[in-house]
Amino acid sequence: MNSLTPMLTLANPAVIAVAVIVSLIVFAFMIFMFRFLGLWIQSIVSGAKVSMGSLVGMWFRKVNPRVIVLSRIQAVKAGLEISANQLETHYLARGNVPRVVNALIAANRAKIELEWDTACAIDLAGRDILDAVQTSVNPKVIDCPHSGTARATIDAVAQDGIQLKARARVTVRANLARLIGGATEETIIARVGEGIVTTIGSAQSHKAVLENPDNISKVVLSKGLDSGTAFEILSIDIADIDVGENIGAKLQSDQAEADKHRFQAEAEKRRAMAVAQEQEHNADVAKNRALVVLAEAEVPKAMAEAFRSGNLGIMDYYKMKNIQADTSMRDNIAGPGDSPQT
Repeated sequence: MNSLTPMLTLANPAVIAVAVIVSLIVFAFMIFMFRFLGLWIQSIVSGAKVSMGSLVGMWFRKVNPRVIVLSRIQAVKAGLEISANQLETHYLARGNVPRVVNALIAANRAKIELEWDTACAIDLAGRDILDAVQTSVNPKVIDCPHSGTARATIDAVAQDGIQLKARARVTVRANLARLIGGATEETIIARVGEGIVTTIGSAQSHKAVLENPDNISKVVLSKGLDSGTAFEILSIDIADIDVGENIGAKLQSDQAEADKHRFQAEAEKRRAMAVAQEQEHNADVAKNRALVVLAEAEVPKAMAEAFRSGNLGIMDYYKMKNIQADTSMRDNIAGPGDSPQT
């Protein structure tokens, strides 16, 4: 008895260690099982069974099993057969599984044909699939122009030059078949605005547009503006239309002002040319006067030469002076305005 006591004493630490390890393993296993046991039981009770192996596999694949189980239960209760594998695949593709399931349930209740693959593709494309289904069931109204833009109206000018300011409301319904790759609301707003401008611009008079604003809706709606978009236009209603400025008269006034400036510039050009020509004439006159002065300076030289050569006598000189004096006297009697310049 005494010989066995040391052996038991030595064996106790090893036994205790093994027991602790086994207890930890069992405890971890129980926690692991309890983590998925509630979801597993819930799926079975709800008639949307998901195997325990699938739940454990989801945990290893970093998939939230609660999202998958609850989404499958929701789909089965709504009469849709969507497997856990399909839900898990869309989850791994970073799709919004609960929103896709809700969209499918809403489409099924509204008798709208929507396949699982189509719904997943729309969701992965970045579109709100649930909002698209709701818009398909309950059409929404789009303001044109959009309320968030700087301009509150669509401005157009009729052929008589009067500006009209219009606001429209477009009722659209989502077209699920064209939702992938289809144009958004901005395209609808742009096309409707273009149609309104074209219709008003083709009107002979703004009065005709004011009398029958519904003609704008009819013309614009007949153009098939929803082609290539994710929506189907149900109606286009002119919410408001007001008279703006007289653009035609303003353009004519601006043109007249521009013509006036052009004519003034041309007149100023002609005046400058006339002033330049006058200055040229004055320069010619000054030049000619200088030539006259030079010629007059040659007269004394010629007279001196005539005296030396004997061609001019002293009596001839005095006679010339008398004639000059007589001419000067007559000029003074006639007046300064009539005297010729010498």
